[in-house]
Order: sequence, then structure tokens, then C-alpha cells
Amino acid sequence: MLPLLPQLVCALAEQLSRKAIALDPACQPKLRQLQGTQLGFALKELKLTLVISAGTDSLLFNQHDEAVDCRISTDLASLRLLGDPSQLTRLIKSDALQIEGDLQLAQQYANFLQQLNPDWQGALAGYVGDAATHKLVRLLQQLQSYCSLKWQQLQQSQMELVQDELKLTPVRAEYELFSQDLSKLTGRVELLRRQLQQVQESECV
Repeated sequence: MLPLLPQLVCALAEQLSRKAIALDPACQPKLRQLQGTQLGFALKELKLTLVISAGTDSLLFNQHDEAVDCRISTDLASLRLLGDPSQLTRLIKSDALQIEGDLQLAQQYANFLQQLNPDWQGALAGYVGDAATHKLVRLLQQLQSYCSLKWQQLQQSQMELVQDELKLTPVRAEYELFSQDLSKLTGRVELLRRQLQQVQESECV
């Protein structure tokens, strides 16, 4: 990695966060609650730790390996799953995610970023006008919907490949059939156990 690249990324991230926060005045109380804290975020592939802290009007980004209030270590493959709370336990157990320090602080930063709602449309309208902004927003929404649909189709295709072609995971019908057979087998074993117990008791008499 180029020596100046992390500093450039930090500078751009600070400018973007400052503009986003300025367009969402409602986020200021939550930003003040985070002031004085530091969240370290380490990506294993990049071998660097990005440190986020709260300033008066933006999030501050830095790079160092000193002690922080909370440190999260993960890899690029697991990064997109961090937004899903149901995946956190699995990622921790598989050692794809390590958390050191105040977990609640990490959740506060995550909530702040998720709830940040800058009025980009209003800011853009000041430059290109309301009509052009409306068309651009609709175009972006259509593009987002298209990308989301294609992503879902890709995931479905991968699952069908695993199930039908590679035979690595059972389909739902196979799983339900297996569960039924297992229940029947369990019932038979229990019946045989009771019959054996009765025979033993009669021999004792």
C-alpha cells in the first residue's frame, strides 16, 4: 500500500462526514455523545488500523496502533456482514471478527452512521434545480433497485448451484423428509427401549 494512501483516505472521509453531518442537524446530539471516544477498525488484508473519533462537526479519521476505547478486527469478506446483527455471533465464533474493549461504544458509532440522514437532495437542488434533482434521484433509485435485484439473483443462482449441481446442501424438501425419518427412528428406538425394560422387569420377578 502506498505510504500516503491511508492519509488521503482519512482526509476524504473527514470531508465527506463533515458535509453529511452539516446536512443533518438532528444528528448533533448523538455526535456530542461520542466526543472523547475512539473506535479502532482494523482490516486484516490491509494491515492498518483506522481510528474514528467524534469532532464538533464531523467524524475524525486517523491511523495508529495506540490504545483505543474499542477495537474491531475483521477481514474484507466479513465486512459487508457487520451491518446484520444476526451474523455477529457467527462471525465471532468463526474467528472472522474480534472485538476488544467497549462493545456498546461500537454499537453507538454504528447506530450514528446508520441513522445519519443528510438531505443530499436539497443540497443538490441548490446547484442544478428541483426538476433535474428529481430526475437524478429517480435514476439513482432505479439503479439501486436494479443492482439489488441482480445481487439477489446472483445469490439465488449460487445457492441453486450448491444444492443442485454440487449437492453440498439439502433442499428444504430433503431436509423435511430427513426430519420425518429421524422422528420415526427416534420413536422406534424409544419403543424398543420400553419393551426391553419390560422384559428385564419380568425376568427379575
